[in-house]
Order: sequence, then C-alpha cells, then structure tokens
Amino acid sequence: MSIRIGMGLFGWPFTRPEPQALWDYVDETERLGLDSIWLTDRIVSPEFSMDPMVALSFIAARTKKLKFGTSVLALPLRNPTVLAKEIATLDFLANGRALPAIGLGTEDEREYEACGVPKSERGSRTDEMMEVMRRLWLEDEVTHHGKHYTLNRVSVQPKPVQKPVPLWIGGRSEAALRRTGRIGDGWLVSQATPEEVRSGIERIKAIADEHGNNIEDDHYGVLFNYCIADTREKAQRLAADYMPFRRTDIAPEALAALGAQDIINARIQEYVDAGATKFVLRSACPPDMLMEQLRLLGESVVPAFH
Repeated sequence: MSIRIGMGLFGWPFTRPEPQALWDYVDETERLGLDSIWLTDRIVSPEFSMDPMVALSFIAARTKKLKFGTSVLALPLRNPTVLAKEIATLDFLANGRALPAIGLGTEDEREYEACGVPKSERGSRTDEMMEVMRRLWLEDEVTHHGKHYTLNRVSVQPKPVQKPVPLWIGGRSEAALRRTGRIGDGWLVSQATPEEVRSGIERIKAIADEHGNNIEDDHYGVLFNYCIADTREKAQRLAADYMPFRRTDIAPEALAALGAQDIINARIQEYVDAGATKFVLRSACPPDMLMEQLRLLGESVVPAFH
C-alpha cells in the first residue's frame, strides 16, 4: 500500500490578501513532491473562504502532478447535476487528479436556509446525490426519479478521467461510518485518535461487507494539524491559536503532531499502524511561518514515507 502525504488549507491562512500568496504556496507544494493539496468548503462564512471548485480549477491549471481535493465538500448544499458536471470537467482537464471528499456540511442552520435546503434532509440528499453523480459520470444517458431529484434522459459531458471519480466521505460519527461502509469509496477523518481510526476502519469494513461495497485497503485517510519545532513546548506555543478544534473530550495536542521531526514521523506511523495510508496535514502556525513549515515537512518528513 502506498502512503501519501498532502497539505490542507483552512480558510485563507496567508498574510497577504492576494492570489499570489496561494500560487507561491501551491508551487512550493508541488516542487517538494507532496501528493496533494486540500481546501475546505464554507459557502456561508464571515471569514475569507474560497469556493473550492473554483480555486481548485486554478490550482489544476498551475500544476502538473499535484492532486487536489476538498476536505470536505458540503454535498447537500449543491445540485447533483451541476456538481457532477463541474467535477467531471475538472477531472478531465487535470487528467484524473480530482479528489472530492464529501460530507453533510456544518451544523449552522443558516447555511442550509441560504442554499434552499432543509437541514433535516441533508442525509437523504447526500445519499441520493452520490447515486446520481456516479451515474452521470458513467452512463451516457440517465433517467432518475428520486425523493429529491428528477432527471429524464440527462447526459453530462465530458466524462471524468477517473471512472468514476472516487467519493471519499468525511466524519467520525456513526452515521458517517455507516454511509462510508454502505456507499463510500473511502474515508477521510479529522480530529480522531489513532485508536478511533483503527476502530472506525474496522466498523466501515464490517458494514461494507454487509452491503457488498468494496473499499480498497489504501482508501482510508486522516487529517490532522502539525507544527515542526526544536521542542514540543515551542511547537505547542506556535500552534496554540491555529488549530481549529471542535472536541471537548480530549486535548487538542492529542490529535496533532507537535514537535521535532521524529515526533511528526511517529504520529504518522501511529495512524499507519491503525490502517490509514493517506494523510492531509495542516500547518498550525502563524501565517508568516506557513512556507517554512511546508518546507520542513516536505524536506524532512515526506521522504520517510513516500
């Protein structure tokens, strides 16, 4: 199984409010040989947050090898036919480098209201959207009469290079595990301990067996924060204000890799031992240190696993 490490960006972490800051970061990510770059998805937000599909199209045009994904795309807030067209076009133009991990969205009721989607329907809409999008990517003509969406002899061109584009599902809730096992192509989880990853993978595999869903062994991924510094204490100080965190039952440091290179490597290895092979790492540091942290990761950590 191949271990691959990519970079994740949360919102707009750069000091400069111009596109060149992103381009410089993307150029360096590809130069350093990282596997991929991932953008978050927040349609409704008071903070600076790019639309991932638009931003990824620019990243695709600027790179040759770098894969790119969403962590994660709020599926029920969108239209399945339009989104299938967008992803297929992006994957076609980038020669199969699109990685759209998906989820249900935030808990903020206002976001669903603003997008014209009842929050109570987000689970059933997500399931139906995944079915519709896969059919549009694989079939020349699709007729679908479902609970939320109706298509009559609908075709989408171009088709994606990946047949179909793999849909990884984010989340560590029981509902997310069940959805991944039933209809997912992979699992991308954040804010989970190695033991939670291990048990989550076991649960997903058991559900997948029940539903006849074949998920490849190297389609399990983990997203976590990191900061490389001479000492753990220094890394914790640098990262303290830059780790998005939603859990109250565990310390943030238990779900991150903070310290010298060997600590970062050991944390990745813990997740590998738990069954994960794909990683999305987010730099937890002041904005003026982002490029330095990227280079430290690319030069001292990535070669040990790629």
